[in-house]
Amino acid sequence: MFSRMLSAFGIGGPSVDTVLDSPHAAPGQPITGQVRIQGGSSDAEIGQVVLSLVTQVEVERGGFGGDDEHGDVAEFFRMVVQQGLRVPAGQLVSIPFQLPVPWETPITAVGGAALPGLSVGVRTELIVAGAPDKGDLDAVLVAPLSSRNKVLDAFGQLGFSFRSTDVEAGRLPGVPHELGFYQKLEFFPPAQFAGRVNQVELTFVANANELHVVLEADRRRGGFSSGGDTTDHLRLSHQEAQVTDWTAAISGGLAQVAERGHGRDPQSRPLRVTPGYRVRRPGRGRATADDPCGRCCVTPRPWSTRVRGRRQRT
Repeated sequence: MFSRMLSAFGIGGPSVDTVLDSPHAAPGQPITGQVRIQGGSSDAEIGQVVLSLVTQVEVERGGFGGDDEHGDVAEFFRMVVQQGLRVPAGQLVSIPFQLPVPWETPITAVGGAALPGLSVGVRTELIVAGAPDKGDLDAVLVAPLSSRNKVLDAFGQLGFSFRSTDVEAGRLPGVPHELGFYQKLEFFPPAQFAGRVNQVELTFVANANELHVVLEADRRRGGFSSGGDTTDHLRLSHQEAQVTDWTAAISGGLAQVAERGHGRDPQSRPLRVTPGYRVRRPGRGRATADDPCGRCCVTPRPWSTRVRGRRQRT
């Protein structure tokens, strides 16, 4: 009886250790491993063994238009791997698992190197008598999809310098989301755009069939409030992203942004990703069931959509 009472306070109860087959992961591919539960000083009845994926998410505070952001650890996927488990005293119980990784999971490593300031982890919970015990957290390195790597390779070839990354709560306008956040990868532009473009933000939103690439260039020209941002949104299949000339697309689009910052007509030249890819600008499309804003790609061919202003937040 005394040992059962101690277990209720977490003393002498079962302990948990999750062992991953590999610390490396990728969106759309499962994480595999075992949950190992070591029995305590008395038998234990565990209601559920739960695995979840967590990351840090920046949430804007201070009301509409506020710029104060606070980081919270957010769970974005959850799976019960075992229910109604009895763990005998002193014995080891192992539970194999396959944990799906959502397509929108943030990237935390490129080329095998971890990105600073952001992590994704597998959290293990034992729920005993309805009370969760968050006993284990294992970090994983999430690599980009091969279609995303093509874009990142182009950034490197053009001379962009990585600045930082974070995950922000909210949704991008005109982009379908499964999760309630998106990741920003921030870069300093190449030297030839110094003084005309301050930084470029890159966001990927993917699903099993397609990849959305959102590029936002900060073209402020002196004062903090002058210049503004320009955003390009491209929607492609993963196969199309593999064969797109991203070096030409990104350098050409950034050149247009720099020209607009120096008084050129913003309608003077369309951005062309590859021959036959056209630009659709705001206000020229019609709303449909698939495209309620009337600005985004609703055809099988990828388009570039330029929109003005800041991202929407929830």
